Amino acid sequence: MVFDARGLEIALDSHVRYVDTGTIGKVVDVKTQDGVEWVKLDKTELWYRSNLVELLDDKDIKKSTLYDRDDNDVDIEAMKEKAESLENMQMDSSVAEGGG
Repeated sequence: MVFDARGLEIALDSHVRYVDTGTIGKVVDVKTQDGVEWVKLDKTELWYRSNLVELLDDKDIKKSTLYDRDDNDVDIEAMKEKAESLENMQMDSSVAEGGG
């Protein structure tokens, strides 16, 4: 039995968010090693300390239109549109001024 940062029990197939980076994934394995609880996420295939993830509700889980489609394909056109929108972004130097 492993617990998240808020003390909630994490079960297999639960969705969690790694609090440091915001990485979201489904828990595919859990283990306790040397007194430390770990969860393995499907998206990254990496192990995370369970006290550094938070359990998500269904309402907290958003599907990305670029990567997380039900057919497991990547939407190349959506990725191209996203890249173009980022390329066309204008930077503005008058966003913030330092006091002094």
